[in-house]
Amino acid sequence: MSDDLGTAMLRLEREGPIAWCVIDRPGARNALTPAMYYGLKRAVHLVNRDPELAALIITGVGDVFAPGGDLGGRSEPGDSPPDEVGPDVLPFLTIRDSPAPVIAAVNGICQAGGLLIAMMADIAVASDRATFRVPELLRGIPDATYAAALPAHVGLAVARDLLLSARRFDAAEAQRLGVVTRISETPLQAARELAETIAARSPDAVRGAKRLLDESWTGPPQDTLSLEAELQLRLIGSPNQLAAVAAGFTKQPPNFVDPH
Repeated sequence: MSDDLGTAMLRLEREGPIAWCVIDRPGARNALTPAMYYGLKRAVHLVNRDPELAALIITGVGDVFAPGGDLGGRSEPGDSPPDEVGPDVLPFLTIRDSPAPVIAAVNGICQAGGLLIAMMADIAVASDRATFRVPELLRGIPDATYAAALPAHVGLAVARDLLLSARRFDAAEAQRLGVVTRISETPLQAARELAETIAARSPDAVRGAKRLLDESWTGPPQDTLSLEAELQLRLIGSPNQLAAVAAGFTKQPPNFVDPH
């Protein structure tokens, strides 16, 4: 699967119903090139096109998750960068809007674009040794994606603090603020167990729950109730809904079908 990503610095692997996208550029501390950003976006698309894959885990090699873009503008042999570098190349909204759940296993340093990847994931499991930073002002630039994403996680006042101070903070504070979801001494194992739990659920129900969350938390309650009714009426009596109910009674693994 990695051959389809356009860069050798990302590895896309599968483990049963779970896909792993590994940022693998240890010589540059996992700094992301344009080709790597675009490759992450393509990885999400590939996972969502494969009916046998139920979740995607994104992580990095070594003690670094991702520090953001390569400030030196370097690329790597074998990189196939997109024709144009711009907002459409970046993976952040693609990760956020993925029908299949995305889990970030934050194994170390996480800042700039790496932090945005973690925040756009559905769930972020961080190592207890991970560190975080919003460093854009140190680079002399503002960032529109942070302006939109950070307040949704931490609130406007804390977003101002993290953005304007550019201070480092640890995993415990990241969890307390809402930047990451969980902390674990073994984040890769914790992410795998979480993905396996999700993979055991009806894919229709998982995607419906994601849609309800995404569309309801900023919308009027009546719209949420209408969407809930629409989704439930569509799924009640469907093969995957009946399989979920049957598994609850029989205590046997359910046999779900392709949600497409």
